[in-house]
Amino acid sequence: MDIGSILLILGILLLVILYISQPLINKRAVVVSDEEREYSSLLADRDRILNTLQDLDFDYALGKIPEERYPSERAELLQHGAAILRKMDKYKGEKIKDIENTRLERELEVGKGEKPISHLYSVEDDQLEAMIAKRVRDRQEKSNGFCSQCGHAVQQSDMFCPRCGHSLREISSS
Repeated sequence: MDIGSILLILGILLLVILYISQPLINKRAVVVSDEEREYSSLLADRDRILNTLQDLDFDYALGKIPEERYPSERAELLQHGAAILRKMDKYKGEKIKDIENTRLERELEVGKGEKPISHLYSVEDDQLEAMIAKRVRDRQEKSNGFCSQCGHAVQQSDMFCPRCGHSLREISSS
């Protein structure tokens, strides 16, 4: 190996090391408050309780859990979940108050020549309502009869029945 090859390998190695160590050099850490951590923990606990309840109900439906044990375990999980939801409501209540305060401050700035936020919401709502009404009219106009298998209403664009999955090719060919 000659000296040029060694220098080229060392140069590439140096670039790779710099690229890999870039996050450590920049040190861009996200600061998270203790309240946000606790709220995140509550969300994780809520999801864990919901999953455990689903598993419990599923196991009971399959007969894996005795009937005398199921109500007590379910009640215990529901009580624990209710306690978690109460704590979450406390955090949500505080955040909602903060949001309402910022909205109030924005509304007070309206007097200074800015448009009120509430007017922006009503315009967006009207547009959204119009889009929904148009979509409902379009879906109603394109009806193509009923599924020959289950009798469910189908649209012209449907290739299969949305309820039973039966092929609708014979309906569209007639």
